[in-house]
Amino acid sequence: MRSLHNEGLAEKALWISLSLTHGLSTQSFCQLLKIFGNPHNIYAASLKQLKSVVSDSIANQIRHGIDDRVEAESIHWLSQGNNHLVTLADTSYPKALLEIADPPPLLYAKGNLALLNQPSIAIIGSRNASLQGENNAEAFSEGLCGYGLCIVSGLALGIDAAAHRGALKANGATLAVVGTGLDIVYPAQNRDLAHQIAQQGLLVSEFALGEPSKAQNFLRRNRLISGLGLGCLVIEAKVQSGSQMTARLAVEQGREVFAIPGSIHSPLSKGCHQLIKEGAKLVDSLQDIVEEMNLSNRD
Repeated sequence: MRSLHNEGLAEKALWISLSLTHGLSTQSFCQLLKIFGNPHNIYAASLKQLKSVVSDSIANQIRHGIDDRVEAESIHWLSQGNNHLVTLADTSYPKALLEIADPPPLLYAKGNLALLNQPSIAIIGSRNASLQGENNAEAFSEGLCGYGLCIVSGLALGIDAAAHRGALKANGATLAVVGTGLDIVYPAQNRDLAHQIAQQGLLVSEFALGEPSKAQNFLRRNRLISGLGLGCLVIEAKVQSGSQMTARLAVEQGREVFAIPGSIHSPLSKGCHQLIKEGAKLVDSLQDIVEEMNLSNRD
């Protein structure tokens, strides 16, 4: 007889297997959950019932059943310490993501799950940041940790990495949303930083184990970076950059957007200046964010 622990892992494996169904969108996954309740019931449904919700191809894949190899690999990963799978059925699922247009049905996580529901702010910016930009990211991150905020970013080079470092330096909380499977660290230069975040903070991905770096994955990742935070601070961004697009997602999600201005001659300032013209709050000190978000120092 399976132990309750193994039964729980097997249930998680059903979520993973369903998420790997080729062509199944987030919206269709959620529609299946709405109608059938949980992955176990989805796999138990008849082909006719499934075809009333999804395409014939997807219905046939689901009726084929869970892949034993996927189940074994998933259970093996989840059985390792510090590894988690958080689904829409879990109380630990981030409440902030339930507010966005397309919350992921499941999240792979490594580290401290409590950070999924800690008040947070996203700090993002250019991968090719200036030294001043990185210093600003570290300083603002460290300062905002003093107000009990978790620093959310994307583990990229430049501003993202500096934001994570600032939180770790302050012994604060930081959460990295990545665009690959959690068994892959991208970029490789941030391997040590990723391991430190896994120990002191939280790594999160909606992508399956083994998923490599793909441009479209990072576009999807960005909606989670903005969605997890109460606000989003942009430090150095070019026009039409990923950071600028993430800030616009934050606006759509009803989050506060802040931007630090810079030289009118720097391409890294133009994205921030455009965001400010569009309504982002101009920030030149930590106090600007503190007052706008009505924060209280935890000390």
